[in-house]
Amino acid sequence: MIDISAQPSQVSTRYRFVVPSIAASVVPRAPKAVLPYLQLARMHAPIGSWLYLLPGLWGIALASAGLPDWRQVLLFTVGGVLVRGFGCVVNDLADRKIDARVARTVARPLAAGTVTVTGALVFAVVQAVAGLLVLAVASVPAAVFVAASYPLVVAYPFMKRITYWPQAWLGMVFGCYILAGWLAVAGRIGTPALLLFVAGVFWTLGYDTIYAHQDKADDVQVGVKSLALRLGRATRPWVAGFYGATVVGIVAAGAVAGLHWTFYALFLPGVAHLLWQVVTVDIDNPADCREKFMANRFFGWLVLVAIVAGSIF
Repeated sequence: MIDISAQPSQVSTRYRFVVPSIAASVVPRAPKAVLPYLQLARMHAPIGSWLYLLPGLWGIALASAGLPDWRQVLLFTVGGVLVRGFGCVVNDLADRKIDARVARTVARPLAAGTVTVTGALVFAVVQAVAGLLVLAVASVPAAVFVAASYPLVVAYPFMKRITYWPQAWLGMVFGCYILAGWLAVAGRIGTPALLLFVAGVFWTLGYDTIYAHQDKADDVQVGVKSLALRLGRATRPWVAGFYGATVVGIVAAGAVAGLHWTFYALFLPGVAHLLWQVVTVDIDNPADCREKFMANRFFGWLVLVAIVAGSIF
């Protein structure tokens, strides 16, 4: 699963000022016996949780036809963090030998040896089961659906060994939470949910391609694949296409769901945000790629606000 493993000093000062992270400051103060496991689950780097969780909340909001049930939102938030943590552990188990050869990931607990393989496996199972139990309180069908997506989660780390399109696989993993959110409210998957799922896949293709550019030199060295390597200098127009499809999918989902015109008005800042990423991203500057990637949390929030507003009017 997506992660940001940099220490706070490695993230741009401007971005840390705009988006302070409570988790990033609290996790390092955890007991020494617990700290490696929190790091393994990326609790110090919550951006991946936001990018998995927010689309799930889109699904809940779009299906609610009004204000979402706060209990479902809370349960999906906790469940999403746990499922994302499970995915991070699976990713590190698969990549522990590769991580030990890459400067950005060499300090990860499994690569550094501060967590054993057995300990990581147990921790992964605990998070996977706990996440499903939390989601089952909100909706048993949704929990079953997320459980059915676990094989996709487990397979994801291996996709970059066989295809230049691992970002598409990640998009399906994250998109499943959209469908689970809709399912929790509606009881069955409808057309708006499918359109939102497609939009979520394209959104992931865009931001994770930007993310992959920060690791392209290391990826060549260790022999793994990514869209950053496949697209190269053509990245900007491709990302523009991915984000364009994202916008079309979200608008289509809102239209089919019959959202009020306020949805479209409030979605415009989100469109502008994606355009800003495309126009200003510097694919040869790892720090800028990181910042653009992390900024996608704002897009996720903008979409959620627009859907809720369009539903309650």
